[in-house]
Amino acid sequence: MADPGDLRFPSIDGLRAFDAAARLGTFERAADELHVTASAVSKRVATVEALIGAPLLLRQGKQLALTTTGREYLEQVRTALGLLAAMPQHRRAAQRMQRLRITSPPTFARQVLVPHLASFTDAHPDVELEVVLSVPFLDLNPGDADVEVRSSDTPGVAPLMDDIVLPMAAPALLARLPPLRQPLDLAHAPLLRTPIEPWAPWFQAAGLAWPEPASGHKLVDLGLTLEAAASGQGVVLGRPSLAQAWLLTGALRPLFPVHIAARQRYHLGPHAPTGTAAAFAAWLAGTCRRIAAEAAATVQAQLSGRA
Repeated sequence: MADPGDLRFPSIDGLRAFDAAARLGTFERAADELHVTASAVSKRVATVEALIGAPLLLRQGKQLALTTTGREYLEQVRTALGLLAAMPQHRRAAQRMQRLRITSPPTFARQVLVPHLASFTDAHPDVELEVVLSVPFLDLNPGDADVEVRSSDTPGVAPLMDDIVLPMAAPALLARLPPLRQPLDLAHAPLLRTPIEPWAPWFQAAGLAWPEPASGHKLVDLGLTLEAAASGQGVVLGRPSLAQAWLLTGALRPLFPVHIAARQRYHLGPHAPTGTAAAFAAWLAGTCRRIAAEAAATVQAQLSGRA
């Protein structure tokens, strides 16, 4: 029988760090799973390696590969961790949390998603959400999402909201300009520009044979364009669904009833048809329909009040 004094046991944290790093392939991904830093994962693995007396992982840049010793040891480690995990005394409510990763364009996340998340988390207290921003116009997407909100003009894709756009401006700007009573009066107003929502289609709907504006502040983000308008820097061609907070406080006012469909619309990317991802997708679709209806009612009431 082995002398108990000769036994040296690695820490559970060290074994979990080794298992996660081997399974996920990088210290960074293991750190995300274990809610620690990548440096902490590396140090914990190094402690186990020092106890074993042999390297368990090969560092190839940020990628990790198992050594022969590591492969043999990992099989035993997973068996031990599995036995410990199976014991109900070791399971806490926090360990039963499900994590759902959401990617979303910035303005949608700030104006639609995050302000309404409480209603989802209240109904799903066992789900922990991670919201990561994408930048669709620059084709920047962090990937690896359980649910992805996209913005595109792809035909045949069901939108989350049937968004419209119409001119809006801040009271401070309107006070400095000649009265804007009809679309033609925009000839005397500074127009905010964004390649995501060009003015030319709205001009056509308003009966104006004007080209796309060649001057004025240009912002490659719908939220920044709304912020610029709310601070009195120009007239924005905005979506009521995204501008609802400013409309309700009076920081922005709709100018004319003429509106067109938004060129790009928000929609969901492919996701699991069942489970937590499906529940979140259904919640988001219902929330977006309600937001769009409320925003349309706000615009209608404010335009009617000015008539």
